[in-house]
Amino acid sequence: MPKNPPQSMQVSLRQRLNDHTRANWPQLTGVAVRYRAGFAYVAGELPDEDPIPLCRLRFTGVLHTWGFAIYLASRDGYEDNFLPSGSPAGSPEEALDCACGLYLDT
Repeated sequence: MPKNPPQSMQVSLRQRLNDHTRANWPQLTGVAVRYRAGFAYVAGELPDEDPIPLCRLRFTGVLHTWGFAIYLASRDGYEDNFLPSGSPAGSPEEALDCACGLYLDT
């Protein structure tokens, strides 16, 4: 079973995503990140609502590059996908922007 990133990377990823959320996605109060089997599951926190699943990041061993899967509400699951750059992996912020662009009114 794939391992989760070290605790220090988990803290750093959570902080980076929340900093990016505050700067770019005012609809959200923050993001919740949970880890399981080498994946980071990212959910957007909306005021007075349950968190909404946004995307899944696959740990590649590098803090700045993660594999990307978008949450599909129609399937209630995640599907590997490409970022706007055309790559299946990129920065966590790029993944968050892609998912938020689909799920939040901009």
